[in-house]
Amino acid sequence: MTTPDIAARRALGACAALMVGALTLTACGGSANANNDDGKGGKDSPKTSTAKIAISAKDGSTGASINATGVKVSDGKLTDVKMTVAGSGQTVPGAISADGHTWKPKEQLERGTKYQIAATAKDAEGRTAAANSIFTTVSSSNSFIGTYTPDNGSTVGAGMPVSFTFDKSITDKKAVQSHITVNSTSGQQVAGHWFGDRRLDFRPQEYWKTGSKVTLSIDLDGVEGAKGVYGVQKKTVTFTIGRSQVSTVDVNTQTMTVVRDGKTIKTVPISAGSPQHTTYNGQMVIAEKFVQTRMNGSTVGFGGEYDIPDVPHAMRLTTSGTFIHGNYWYNRGNPPFGHTGTSHGCVGLADVQGAQGATEAKWFFDNSLVGDVVIVKNSPDTTVSPDNGLNGWNMSWSAWTAGSAV
Repeated sequence: MTTPDIAARRALGACAALMVGALTLTACGGSANANNDDGKGGKDSPKTSTAKIAISAKDGSTGASINATGVKVSDGKLTDVKMTVAGSGQTVPGAISADGHTWKPKEQLERGTKYQIAATAKDAEGRTAAANSIFTTVSSSNSFIGTYTPDNGSTVGAGMPVSFTFDKSITDKKAVQSHITVNSTSGQQVAGHWFGDRRLDFRPQEYWKTGSKVTLSIDLDGVEGAKGVYGVQKKTVTFTIGRSQVSTVDVNTQTMTVVRDGKTIKTVPISAGSPQHTTYNGQMVIAEKFVQTRMNGSTVGFGGEYDIPDVPHAMRLTTSGTFIHGNYWYNRGNPPFGHTGTSHGCVGLADVQGAQGATEAKWFFDNSLVGDVVIVKNSPDTTVSPDNGLNGWNMSWSAWTAGSAV
């Protein structure tokens, strides 16, 4: 039988238990009387930062971009970002943007390298958020790059193509070519052509119009060029087309006529290839210029027939070794220029040792640009192969566009 005192004590105990439960609910679940009564919590809710940090390379990932890796924040501003080479701790310089929303490395990252990023940010109320990532960039074995010409900011002749040579074979040519665009202020249509699976050139139907600006856009970062092999390049290159200069070598007369912007400015005596070592016919583009260079016959299949350490005013016309260059070793008693072909296939002009003096070779060198065209005609040799140097002009437009993947 329960006495009144015992009943009262039990009632008080029950009330106390209910009060403890109510306090527990308040501490864990928020106050039912908070300013916001929509169930989302109120002023007594835990105060977490609204800043959301996103590191482009996810933690633990491999194959990260060497160009696009960086940090972004929404609903806040970055306060500190540290990027290091994992293991060594070497700092990777970078900068937070003026608005505080992004951070990027100052230089392109290395391939096949593990990095660590630690970032902090604050929201509008000063609350801090943090994010970290350890990742590895795409390896050399799983990526490809394209060496290209011409260089950014250069001024080139009207015959200069855009030429890429990739360091790995490309099987998805359409994917790669569609991420490289070449446009000109001249409005000329530009088409690509593949020479095998590692070389891609671009040119218009006719030589570039003088004074035009050409823009090359490379957007290969992350593009799968072959199974498991991805591009890493992302950049824009611009170059300018200078005056038009086309020089025609006539092997019959052993002379070269230089025509600039449609007008003949000089006729130069030359010495082309000998009957035993003839010069290619066709349209050839000056690809490189050297004030002096070594020419060794053993590097181009002539054994030890010659090795000249200081050939002056040399300009490359083919990959296989055809140059137009100065010649100081000719027989002074019987100069061949304008009379006889005596070279191993190159086009020679009178010159002096040391590349000094007012010679025909120096004049032509000083008045030529990379990208100028040299045409050889009336040689008993064949026409130069379009892929032997930058010499795709020896293909018809229909043949050229047939080699495009897009």
